[in-house]
Amino acid sequence: MSIETGLAGRSVIVTGAAAGIGRATALRFAKEGAKVAAWDVADATTLVDELKAAGAADASAAKVNVADPASVAAAVAEVIDKWGRVDVLVNNAGIVRDAQLVKYKDGAVVATMTDEQWDAVIAVNLKGVFLCTRAVTPHMIAAGGGVVLNASSVVGLYGNFGQTNYVATKAGVIGMTQTWARELGKFRIRVNAVCPGFVATEILKAMPAKVLEGMVAHTPIGRMGEPEDIANAYVWLASDQAGFVHGAVLSVDGGLVTGT
Repeated sequence: MSIETGLAGRSVIVTGAAAGIGRATALRFAKEGAKVAAWDVADATTLVDELKAAGAADASAAKVNVADPASVAAAVAEVIDKWGRVDVLVNNAGIVRDAQLVKYKDGAVVATMTDEQWDAVIAVNLKGVFLCTRAVTPHMIAAGGGVVLNASSVVGLYGNFGQTNYVATKAGVIGMTQTWARELGKFRIRVNAVCPGFVATEILKAMPAKVLEGMVAHTPIGRMGEPEDIANAYVWLASDQAGFVHGAVLSVDGGLVTGT
């Protein structure tokens, strides 16, 4: 028996949709018959035809810098003008700029995480989630409800070497998710976060084989995640099947937390 998600015809925005988890998520919503707006700082126009071929009721693409309020406002206005509403926002866009806080060798500091590395990650991963949600939720309130889904990470729960900036943003996303659940629930807007574990995106696949083997070794289910694993979680959280799931932080990690 098939599960009815209730997503057909609904308007969905996916940020960071040009590749990886974002692309898989946009395509997964398309398969449910949703109208999908693919946002990315890179050109995502080639994705439009794929989304329609996958089953999207309609699809669009926009070049959006989620860290820029004007860029976000213009993109939201386009979606509202085209479809009249936003039912689901998936705040997936994110970047990494890894470095140790202080690298100490032979009795001296040889490197630190720079202001630029800190600011860049905070701007996209944290401020970007804030800006997109702030711009979209008034339209959801006016329409009588909606769903906001935020990309956190298992490192936001447990930390990770060399990722002070990234971990800070992903922990911050969890805090915003739980705050917005309190603030927006009365407007029938559900807000949840997803914490992926090690997922086989193109960037991760480019890592040395020894590193990838170590990741799998710490994942009890015995494999890395696929972008589609995370996309499936987003679709379920957005669906009518998850209608009473609100303020949740869902780890999709193959048991990584229990395996470390």
